Amino acid sequence: MAMTYSGRCACGAVTLQIKDAPVGTRQCWCLQCQQIAAGGPSHNAIFPTEAVSIAGPLRHSTWTAASGNTLTHHFCPSCGTQVYAQSSARPHLMTVRFGVIDEPHGLRPEVVIWTDEAPAWACIDPALERWPGQPPAPAPPPPPAG
Repeated sequence: MAMTYSGRCACGAVTLQIKDAPVGTRQCWCLQCQQIAAGGPSHNAIFPTEAVSIAGPLRHSTWTAASGNTLTHHFCPSCGTQVYAQSSARPHLMTVRFGVIDEPHGLRPEVVIWTDEAPAWACIDPALERWPGQPPAPAPPPPPAG
């Protein structure tokens, strides 16, 4: 049975349905994520783009990330909730914010990235795999059996 998730922004204007398991989950300490997350890291689940359906209005902002890729963040224009991000290097993947996925989703970071940009006071789980900067993309899921 395939995993499914639903979600919404804080005001409910944007909803999402996800019809697949994440290919990875990450905590990101890059400076851009610290800015959009009010000083802490962002917490993200990475899904195949075709698995995610979004309804409602979205706005976006785009910039060049420290990795050199163009990063586009999509958010609700009414309440500002961050919904997802997408990298120019990985258009087949959507990085969905944990906070927009309905609880209980059971997700937790598997990897911590951009640790070199984390502040000295950051609490990083020592049990998690760490990357000082941009890691390689998550491996694609295996093809369906059959």
